[in-house]
Amino acid sequence: MSAVRPAAVAGMFYPDNAKTLAQDLDGLLADARPRVFGLVPKALIVPHAGYIYSGPIAASAYALLEPLAATVRRVILLGPTHRVAVRGLALPGTDAFASPLGIVNIDQDAVRQIAQLPQVTISPQAHALEHSLEVHLPFLQTVLSDFTLLPLAVGMASAEEVAEVLEAVWGGPETLIVISSDLSHYLPYDAATVTDSATAQTILRLEETVTHQQACGGTPVNGLIVAARRHGMTPHLLDLRNSGDTAGDKSRVVGYGAFAFTEAGHD
Repeated sequence: MSAVRPAAVAGMFYPDNAKTLAQDLDGLLADARPRVFGLVPKALIVPHAGYIYSGPIAASAYALLEPLAATVRRVILLGPTHRVAVRGLALPGTDAFASPLGIVNIDQDAVRQIAQLPQVTISPQAHALEHSLEVHLPFLQTVLSDFTLLPLAVGMASAEEVAEVLEAVWGGPETLIVISSDLSHYLPYDAATVTDSATAQTILRLEETVTHQQACGGTPVNGLIVAARRHGMTPHLLDLRNSGDTAGDKSRVVGYGAFAFTEAGHD
C-alpha cells in the first residue's frame, strides 16, 4: 500500500469541495491572464496564504504556465516549515500528495538524485500539517497536464545548500522550480508596502540577502537566487500586493509577491 500525504488545510486555506475549488481557481486564473505577459518561466516565487488573501497574486504566476502544460512534467516545490523545525531540506517519505483535485505522485527518480546529499533528510512530521507546499498543488493540477512532484520542506539551511539541491534536479524545460514564500508579516499597510517593495528589489537584483522578516521563505528564495545567478537567469516581478489589497484590513497585513525567473532566450 503506497503512502499518500493527505490534504491537511483543505477547507481552511482553500475549498475542500473539488467543484468549488475548480471554480475558484478558474476565476483566479481568468482574472490574472490579462495582467501577465508571455514569459516562459523556469522558476517561480509564489505566495502560500489562504486563497482569499494571496490567490490573486499566486494566479499571476500560475497563469504563465498554461502554455507550458504539455512541456512541464516535473515540479520541484520548496517551502518553509511553519510547525516542525528541521535541519536542512526534508522529503516527506511518501509516494504521493493528495488534494481535493486528485493525487500527484512523488518523483522517485528526483528523490534518488538528492537523497545522498547531507542536507537532505526525511521528515513526515514536517510535511504532515505544512501548508506552504500544499496550497500550490491545486493551482499546479489546474494549469499542468501531467506532472510529478518533488516536495521539500526547508528548515535550517544555507542558501548554498538549497542551491546544491536545485542544481541536482535542475533538468531542462520539463522541470519547473516553485519557491513558496509570503513577504512581510503583520506590519501596518504603509510600512508593509515599503518593506515589500524593498524586498522585491533585492530579489530582482539577485541578491541572496532576503531575511525571514522580509519573507518567511527567505531560505529557499535565497537558494534560488544563488542558482539563478549561476544560470544567468532574469527575474521578473509579476505582482506585489498584500492582504490589505485583497481581503484583509490594513492595520496588520501580510505581503505577497509573485516572481518569474527566465533563462536566456526565454525573456
